[in-house]
Amino acid sequence: MRDILVHMDGTEQNKVRVEAAAQLAQRYEAHLTGLFVLADPFIPIYDAAQLPPEFYEEQETLDRQQAEAAENMFRGIAGPTGVSTEWRVDQGTKADVIARHAHYCDLVIAGQRNPEQPAGGDVPDGLLLSIGRPILILPYVSQSADIGKRIMVAWNASPQATRAVHDAIPFMSQAGHVDVIAVNPDGSHGEIPCADISLHLARHGIKCEAQSITVNDIGVADMLLSRAADQSADMIVMGAYGHARWREWVFGGVTAHMLGHMTIPVLMAH
Repeated sequence: MRDILVHMDGTEQNKVRVEAAAQLAQRYEAHLTGLFVLADPFIPIYDAAQLPPEFYEEQETLDRQQAEAAENMFRGIAGPTGVSTEWRVDQGTKADVIARHAHYCDLVIAGQRNPEQPAGGDVPDGLLLSIGRPILILPYVSQSADIGKRIMVAWNASPQATRAVHDAIPFMSQAGHVDVIAVNPDGSHGEIPCADISLHLARHGIKCEAQSITVNDIGVADMLLSRAADQSADMIVMGAYGHARWREWVFGGVTAHMLGHMTIPVLMAH
């Protein structure tokens, strides 16, 4: 992991996001890039032709001010750590712009969608299925930048979970504790659920505790979050599931629920 990209915006989550990114860049001796996207103007439902020019000018001014504030925070937090950094500002649809920059990094750090923020944002939803890179999503309620000491892997023997586990090996290699959990495992796991993936991780020098759980009275995502809390985990690793139709992203139930209810950072890959 030598190239980390952190997406920053105009929210209060910026501080925790860049603190986490700087810590990880230090840990892996990685280059850290901060990216702010000047989004295309948000057009209200009523006729855009009736909007005065001042409307667009005010939005552009606000975006520029937020970008400047984000840059100052990025440099103020990441600079003293001594890691190699750079700052970028680009314009366009958020998902498209971030995806373009993410093609040349090893990890993307982004924030969970905050339901209290204005509609129209598409981070991280619009990224998960398109960029081919792992995305570390931080909850919008997160107060801690310390990530990766106790990791829980949500394992279901799928290609997406396999990709997520492989992408998370740098994290797990330095973690103090790793749990691998299968919820309601089926025949695709082999004779003993989690046994094969645990053996594979052991060959990477990663010791983990494996377990399988069968539940009927609670959703899979809620069970994962509950078990993560019980284990004091500070990161969940899981695959992202879904498909794209035109510009609308549709996720599987577990992925969508986790995106909406995560309480700790989640590393997702598709």
